[in-house]
Amino acid sequence: MPVTSSLVFSSALSPVTVLAQATPAPAGNADLAVESSGWIDRIDNLLNTGMSIFSRPDTLAQPEQLTAQLANLSTMWALLLIVLGVVCLVNGYKYYKVATLMAMVAIGSTVGFWLGGQIDAPKIVMAGCLGVLLAVVAFPLIKYAVAVLGGLSGAFIGANLWAGMAAAVNQAAAKQAAEEAAAAGTTALATTEVMPGSQYWIGALIGLVLFGLLAFILFKLSIVLFTSVAGATLAVFGVIALLMDIDGAAPQVVSGLKAHQLVVPLLVFVPAVIGFVLQEMWGPAQPKSE
Repeated sequence: MPVTSSLVFSSALSPVTVLAQATPAPAGNADLAVESSGWIDRIDNLLNTGMSIFSRPDTLAQPEQLTAQLANLSTMWALLLIVLGVVCLVNGYKYYKVATLMAMVAIGSTVGFWLGGQIDAPKIVMAGCLGVLLAVVAFPLIKYAVAVLGGLSGAFIGANLWAGMAAAVNQAAAKQAAEEAAAAGTTALATTEVMPGSQYWIGALIGLVLFGLLAFILFKLSIVLFTSVAGATLAVFGVIALLMDIDGAAPQVVSGLKAHQLVVPLLVFVPAVIGFVLQEMWGPAQPKSE
C-alpha cells in the first residue's frame, strides 16, 4: 500500500514538475541579472584601465602604453571623466572635501582591485571595501589626507616632467652628435643618456617631498594643486578616450600623442596651471583645515 501511494503521488507531481521546468524565468529577473552583469563589467573596465594606467608614475610620458590603455575605456566612463575633471579643475577648491574623499575612494579601489587579483579574491568586492575604508579613515583626518594627495600630485608631476624632459634632452643630444659626425664625415657613435629617463623616480621623490611638506604650511596651495592636477588629468584622459572611440580619428590621435614624450604631459599640465590660477583667483582666502 505505501508503494502504491508513492507511485500515485509521484504520478500526480510529475506534470507539475515538468511544467515548472519548462516555464521560463520571469523576464524581469533575467533583465535585472543582465543589467547587473553589465554594470559589473563596466566597473571592471574602469578599475582595470585605471590600474593599468597608474601602474607607473611616469604614465603621461609613455604615450604608446597610455593610448593602448585608454582605447579600452568605454564611452560612458570617458564622458564621466570629462565632466568630473572639468568640475574639479575649475571649482575643486570649493568642494575640496568631496574631492578629497573621492580621490581616496579612487586610490583605495584601485589598490583593492589590484590586491584582489594578487590573492585570487573577488576584485570588485576588494576594490569597494578598500575604497570605502580609505574614505572613512580620511574623513576625520582631512588635513592629512590633503597632504598625502598634495604629495602624490607632486610626485606625479615630478616623475612625468623628468621623463618627458629626459626624452627631449637625450633626443637633442643625439641629434647634435649626429650632425657633428656628419660634418666630420664619420659615423655617429651611440651617445650615453645625458638625463636618464629610467630614473624618473628622482623627479617623483623631489615632488613628493616638496609638495608634501608644503601641504602643512600652505594648506590652500595643496588643495588647489591636487584638484587642478587631478581635474586636468581626468579631463584629458576622457577626451583622448572619447576621440579614440570615433571612427577614423584614432590613428591620427595616436600618432599625434606619440610624436614626443612631452606631448601628453603638456596637454595635462597646461590646463592644470590654468585651473590653478583660476582657483587661486576665485577661491576664498583660506579654508578651515580641521
